[in-house]
Amino acid sequence: MVYLNIESKNVNLEYFIAKRVQSSTSYKNSVSAPIIKIAVAAIAIGIIVMLIAIATGVGLQKKIKEKVSAFNGHVSVSFYDRNNSITTIKPISSHQDFYPDFTAVPEVTHIQAVATKGGMIRTATDFEGIILKGVGSDYDWNYLQDFLVEGKLPDVAQEQTSFDILISDDIAARLQLKVGDKAPTYFMKANGQEPIGRAFSVSGIYDSGLEEYDSKFIIGDIRNIQRINKWDADQIGKFEIFINDFDRLNEVGRAIQLNTPSELNARTIEQELPAIFQWLALLDGNIFGIIGIILIVGIINMITALLVLILDRTNMIGVLKSLGASNWTVRKIFLYNAMNLVFKGLLIGNVIGLGLIGIQFYFSPLTLDPQSYHVTEMPVYISWWQVIALNLGTFVVCLIALIIPTLIVSKISPVKAMRFE
Repeated sequence: MVYLNIESKNVNLEYFIAKRVQSSTSYKNSVSAPIIKIAVAAIAIGIIVMLIAIATGVGLQKKIKEKVSAFNGHVSVSFYDRNNSITTIKPISSHQDFYPDFTAVPEVTHIQAVATKGGMIRTATDFEGIILKGVGSDYDWNYLQDFLVEGKLPDVAQEQTSFDILISDDIAARLQLKVGDKAPTYFMKANGQEPIGRAFSVSGIYDSGLEEYDSKFIIGDIRNIQRINKWDADQIGKFEIFINDFDRLNEVGRAIQLNTPSELNARTIEQELPAIFQWLALLDGNIFGIIGIILIVGIINMITALLVLILDRTNMIGVLKSLGASNWTVRKIFLYNAMNLVFKGLLIGNVIGLGLIGIQFYFSPLTLDPQSYHVTEMPVYISWWQVIALNLGTFVVCLIALIIPTLIVSKISPVKAMRFE
């Protein structure tokens, strides 16, 4: 018997046969054709869902971290006591070796002195409890500039104490205040005597989307708090420190603690707001869960499609085996087919998925409840390495899983295969 040597040395014969099979009319009109289309659609839908899950999950985490850091810094340094309230109880001196330049920790990009005090804004018709956050000339307004929706930021760098304040749109709506309006604000003295008032003026209105802050924080000159509390000019509530890499927050936080006096306590934003960051960590688990489920569904669809394709091409398998093709040669033909289908699904899915992400990024048609999600719009963020890693991982996992159904090829007898109808 004469065998045809189809184990070509210079031509990838398996790939050639796979391409011929895909381009043949019988392939397009075969029983397996609709199942194959469903498998491609499953891969496309899967990659769309995974891209959106990553973009929205990472975007939401990134935006919330940016917003809470805008109000608290990445690390705060205050007096070491048992005070767990938002307002400052005992002041610290601004004369520290690490201020205004924290040279001992190179990851620190900015440090600012602030103080907080609880009070109440009273208008002719209503009143509202608030927390005044006092800031000085070293305050970084870049974050709040992005939140500003009306008016201007208070000028706290002037020589005279400024009575301008920045209030949230929530407080402005409840008290019916507008830019330029007077906002009489009252604070309790430390000794519990008659409250002291300040005739603040609304210079601007902000909207951070963080209900926890928008509902109570107003921002003004730190010298107002110093005078109300009868502090010296060099006494402040705490230092807010910003770093260059949030992923190294805990490591840098420990370095900051080691380089501050023992009577001061350095706490990271994760330690200050554990509930928010526990929720974000749970979000990470949800993202990985979604990706895992989608991968499993996509792999099952591809395995089913490949099995149907193998059964549909049983005659061809018999012919190839009778000509001397090995099991691995025939298996590679079907693996090339499967790789082509996975690639098509990934291509379609990436075009649609990245398109939807782009629409949300530029036009933000999807909104969220700020009380539940801490943001008003669904933020999206995805990097090219995440897209590449997701596609490469999906392709490799599918390819490895698809080796299993091709094992059926070794069970097919050439004689029986050519008789198979």
